[in-house]
Amino acid sequence: MLTELRIRDLAIIDELDLTFEPGFNVLTGETGAGKSIIIDAVNLLLGDRASADVVRAGAERTEIEGTYQLRAAASARLAPILAEHGLEGDSPDELVLAREVRANGRSIARVNGRAVTTALLGEIGGRLVDVHGQGEHLSLLHEREHLGLLDRYAGLNGQAAELAELVRRVRAVRRELEGLRQNERERARRIDLLTYQMEEIGAAALQPGEEEALEVERKRLANAEQLAALSSEAVALLAGGDDPAEGERLGAVDALGAAEQALTRLARIDPGAGPLAEQLGEAAAVLADLTHELTRYREAVEFNPRRLGQVEERIYLLHALQRKYGDTVAEVLAYAERAAAELETIGHAEERIADLEAEEAGLLSRIGAAGATLSARRRAAGVTLARAIEAELADLQMAKARFAADIHWTADPTGAILDAETAAQAGQPAGRYAFDGHGLDAVAFLISANPGEPLKPMAKVASGGETSRLMLALKTVLGRADETPTLIFDEIDQGIGGRVGGTVGRKLWELSRGQESGVRRQESGDRSQETGTRFQLLASSHQVLCITHLPQLAAYGDAHFRVSKHIVGERTLTEVSVLTDEARVAELAQMMGADSEVGRSSVAEMLGEVASLKQAKGGDLK
Repeated sequence: MLTELRIRDLAIIDELDLTFEPGFNVLTGETGAGKSIIIDAVNLLLGDRASADVVRAGAERTEIEGTYQLRAAASARLAPILAEHGLEGDSPDELVLAREVRANGRSIARVNGRAVTTALLGEIGGRLVDVHGQGEHLSLLHEREHLGLLDRYAGLNGQAAELAELVRRVRAVRRELEGLRQNERERARRIDLLTYQMEEIGAAALQPGEEEALEVERKRLANAEQLAALSSEAVALLAGGDDPAEGERLGAVDALGAAEQALTRLARIDPGAGPLAEQLGEAAAVLADLTHELTRYREAVEFNPRRLGQVEERIYLLHALQRKYGDTVAEVLAYAERAAAELETIGHAEERIADLEAEEAGLLSRIGAAGATLSARRRAAGVTLARAIEAELADLQMAKARFAADIHWTADPTGAILDAETAAQAGQPAGRYAFDGHGLDAVAFLISANPGEPLKPMAKVASGGETSRLMLALKTVLGRADETPTLIFDEIDQGIGGRVGGTVGRKLWELSRGQESGVRRQESGDRSQETGTRFQLLASSHQVLCITHLPQLAAYGDAHFRVSKHIVGERTLTEVSVLTDEARVAELAQMMGADSEVGRSSVAEMLGEVASLKQAKGGDLK
């Protein structure tokens, strides 16, 4: 519920802090005092478009902030969207919405102190508040809401969820079918391409790691002459040889051998030099082995231009495949595996299509059967709902008004399948019908406000008090089905008199506290029958705010606010006062046009009767 509303520099409002009660709040005051501006402030928190015109003259900006206390159900509904956008507050049971409009026209919206788009502000605020009477936030006028309201009213949410799961499954089947039912020519082209690609990769007979080995071999073949020369030079330096210019040349191995012999003789004279002779002997042996290995390496160096060409051709082939199918040999091989799997799928597409078509037909029949059963119960609930709302409208001086829940199906050659027996449950001929996640039904609430006028969609009924009374009737009957915590009624007393005003006040008070209306029968034609479906008519409590000019209506308020304006200096200011006791009696007497002892006595008597009625129904919310 809306607990606090803070307004700064909005139109003629300088600074206003309002604290609302959880029950039925009434706002009264002279025309032009600023009551509608308070509603405008709430609408800005619901994402209404704002312009610089709303900023109080001489001020830099308009600031509006609303604090909401959330019950468990409202908190649960809002939690996903708040979590999605990172807007969780310090406490899960409190939410703060804010709007700032600057004199340059710029607007800033915030949720729990974080900046958001006005669209998101409106989405969140719309789940908390309905403003009735001006037409902008009448959620019950939106046909997209009607089916869900009817299901909640009739207790059909469980069945609707089961049907929605069938629809989810058939949509998944259809998505797969759509992927398989490609153009035959395109499929043939795809088969040819995949076949060619697999043959190209297969013909290459790729081996993991071969690219690295080929690069090493290519480098060796391309530098064979240099490798031979360097290895020969190393062998000559180690083993010695004949130099044409210098004659026989002593190699490192021979020199080391001569040194070893000298140390051996030295050790015979001085045994302490024996370890040195041993170390030199080991070094001579290592050097001899190294000379042998270098000689073998030199002899293995191959001058083979033909092999070099083969290696380079192979490397070129690998690079060509990698440009098409992957950056490495491993990725090319993985691509070939995927191509084979896709080719296998395409090759068996006809079999898979047949299986999916059979599954689709079965699901469409199940959707048809479940949809027809659900539709029959919705139609029965619609009749009960219509009669209940017409009864409420009669109490609100709209005795000739007619209401109906229009439920219809649309033929669709690709829709749900219904045989004659199944379709008859909902009074429809056999055939195929369009469906969505809610079933077969399109639901629209229709109203005829005056005799002789045809039933029309609620969005097309007259605005003002007529619409507000319709909203009140709907809210009263739907009760728990409507989950919006705070309801604001403006102009609901337009065109009605004091006696009906008292009825409206009583209904608004009952709506604010929740009223059990019992369990009713479904009726079909002239017969009433128990159907086993218990319609939940226990209305959950709402916070209700109502702007009114009728004292009979205002007398039912749990909290009474008087809106007035004053001229201070050269500025007009709006002020709101909380009225209790004698101040409230005086305000109601003025509203009756009888601000006298007799008038105040009549008001006191009226308030006493209201208090007795509240007490009889369980007391007010205070």
